[in-house]
Amino acid sequence: MKLSVVVPVYNEERTLEEIVGRVLATPHEKEVLLVDDGSSDGSRAIIARLVEAHPGVVRSFLHERNSGKGAALQTGFAAVEGDYVVVQDADLEYDPQDYGALLAPLQAGEADIVYGSRFLGRTERVHFRLHTFANRVLTWFSNRFTGYRLTDMETCYKVFPAAVARELRLRSRGFTIEPELTAAFARRGLSIVEVPIRYENRGYEEGKKIGWQDGVAALWAIVRFRFAP
Repeated sequence: MKLSVVVPVYNEERTLEEIVGRVLATPHEKEVLLVDDGSSDGSRAIIARLVEAHPGVVRSFLHERNSGKGAALQTGFAAVEGDYVVVQDADLEYDPQDYGALLAPLQAGEADIVYGSRFLGRTERVHFRLHTFANRVLTWFSNRFTGYRLTDMETCYKVFPAAVARELRLRSRGFTIEPELTAAFARRGLSIVEVPIRYENRGYEEGKKIGWQDGVAALWAIVRFRFAP
């Protein structure tokens, strides 16, 4: 079994090298796909060093301009060569040590898709109350349209077979990629299991990029993509 770790990168020079190191330290056979989405800091230089240091394992893809997380994931999904795909943010909020727990239901045939939930008991730092409330509202709304009973639709950690990734025809360029992915899985009748994950949230002073406008866009995306062809 080979794991394809897709990492969207946008101005993450402070954490990029460390998170890739954590990914590489996991015991799974893997490839790491770093998709730089038009970074203006030192991220690209770090990516170049990582590719040189880990040939055949770390690969890079460069967007000339910032197009959004969804665009970066689409680039990565189109290039995966492994058996399963996991989305990994380039900051340090999500812990790659959880890969084993995320893969277990897939390998046991218990689910088609696995989500890592930040609200099932293993969070390391307290969430921002506003973000927690917004996540719960968006997840509830998404559940009404998809029929799922998720606790964390907006989670980064979504794991699924590479064959599914290659079939997806995604439209979202930004953070609405999260509800779009969930809606796409629902349209295909795929089952989702959630497992608890570690999570250490960061603040805006640490580089967090999502804002209230993204929450409003996500509400519309939940409706739009549930019925998209």
